[in-house]
Amino acid sequence: MTAPILDIPLTAPVNLRDLGGIPAAAGPVRAGFALRADDLSTADPDTAARLVGEGLTTVIDLRTAAEVQLTGRGPLAAMPVTYHHVPFLSSVNEGQEDGESLTHQPSFEKMYIRMYETAAPRIVQALAIIATSPGATAFHCAAGQDRTGVLAASLLMALGAEPEAIISDYARTGGNSARIMERIAPVMEPLLANTGIRLEDAAKAALRAEFSSAPMAGLLGHLARTHTDPLLPLRAAGLTDGLVSTLRERAHA
Repeated sequence: MTAPILDIPLTAPVNLRDLGGIPAAAGPVRAGFALRADDLSTADPDTAARLVGEGLTTVIDLRTAAEVQLTGRGPLAAMPVTYHHVPFLSSVNEGQEDGESLTHQPSFEKMYIRMYETAAPRIVQALAIIATSPGATAFHCAAGQDRTGVLAASLLMALGAEPEAIISDYARTGGNSARIMERIAPVMEPLLANTGIRLEDAAKAALRAEFSSAPMAGLLGHLARTHTDPLLPLRAAGLTDGLVSTLRERAHA
């Protein structure tokens, strides 16, 4: 992995949580099955060691190649953790169409829909990793909000969770927004600068507006209206009944 080219401070993640306890078809998801997080490559050594000590065996990195090039894997690279790079986007602004904002979180519904549909093969790949990993799997992007949110929703749908539970989990990121923006600034600032966006403006926009559940509700509503089975795009990309069954067994074992 390319060595970091920026002076990245290593800090504790601020949007890290276990999906344990979320109600699903066969009962609450067990703790220690799947974790979602903001950037784990910049986690401090103590946090990394604690996660491994608590059973983390696998990391799924959803970031772009450019993001990975800036930070590498961080302290977890030296620990007994299997690493998978499964980028959901090729660039940080890939999910946007002309006229759409990279800084206005309440408007991200269309981006989530496109991501779910265009990254379906990689979503299935990530679900297969979660299903076959022997311990806890953590998946992360930069903020732990958008790419991570789409994968968390996909996993919870496969487990039979109701839309309300999926939206509730997504909304928990809202209380962490200010700390997320501060933590990811050293990495995202140069990446966003290439798209003509100043992270400071994005941070101000995030703090001015209340975090909205609308993007996730919009994604789930779109899938319900468009498909007889919301998992249909993933099934077309290789999600099998066997994989769904394995995920459900692992989530409750």
